Amino acid sequence: MTRFSVLDRSLVRAGQDTAAALRDTVDFARRIEDLGYHRFWVSEHHSVPGVAGSAPTVLAAAVASATSRIRVGTGGVMLPNHRPLIVAEQFGVLESLFPGRIDMGLGRSVGFTNGIRRALGVGKEVVDDFGERLAELLGWLDGTQRVHPGVHAVPVEGLRVPAFVLAIDGGADIAAAQGLPLVIASGRDRGRLVGAIERYRDAFRPSAQAPAPYVIVAANIAVAETSERAALLQLPEAWATVVSRTRGVFPALSAVADIPVPDERERRFLDEARGSQIHGTEAEVAEAVGELLDATGAEEILVTLNTFDPAERLDSYRRLAALATVRA
Repeated sequence: MTRFSVLDRSLVRAGQDTAAALRDTVDFARRIEDLGYHRFWVSEHHSVPGVAGSAPTVLAAAVASATSRIRVGTGGVMLPNHRPLIVAEQFGVLESLFPGRIDMGLGRSVGFTNGIRRALGVGKEVVDDFGERLAELLGWLDGTQRVHPGVHAVPVEGLRVPAFVLAIDGGADIAAAQGLPLVIASGRDRGRLVGAIERYRDAFRPSAQAPAPYVIVAANIAVAETSERAALLQLPEAWATVVSRTRGVFPALSAVADIPVPDERERRFLDEARGSQIHGTEAEVAEAVGELLDATGAEEILVTLNTFDPAERLDSYRRLAALATVRA
């Protein structure tokens, strides 16, 4: 049985402030829980005008408080930006307050610009020690870390907090070596995706965290009454990505009617941004998702749809939840 989950980055809509976007995330989580999704994850971005989600463990606490059954976590906390002890303590607090519902998704990205990296107190070279930071973090959880003798992570030590590795820049190999579940974006290159997953499964070392490989594929999926309508749902985020690539700033999401006709350069970036998206009617999406699952053998799909109209976004997730029930 394939599970379906949600990653929400608290994207800001044009005319909205970041506080409203964060409140929308909490409200959206309640609705996603009612639809029967397995997890609800939030993300970490810094100094991005169109993304309000900058403190994932804080936001995860708000989401967990507003829900009662769905698993809540991060997709992810960027470990190079934080000391492993602090991350362990934060998740220990979350797991203590919401036992059995917290996920610890971990990434290895640093700030997007030199200014952000300086503000975070990290440099690009920090990415190279992600494996060591991850091992230290896991040691804080089970009490085996030896980096700081005599120091303990309270209250997380001894608690079970499932850890997941986001597959960025060799993340699949690190996840396999540490025996952790893998979260990987579907991407435009299906062959590259399948190759990374196969390499992960072949090299996987069972651990206390995960006795067997577990793959979550992240995909931007939109479902609507027509294929054309579903494609339009994905246009606002794709256009924001184009603006980010051409002007250096990821903006608030625009309404479809306010998105200009792209020039030739913008069209190339737009086609690239939309290359891995899945959209269509229920039947079309069921076929496309089935092909993705058959190719990857993924145990779970992490859906990442964002659009300008909250009602249309929720309707897409509602239609997809119905498909997930049928497939199960």
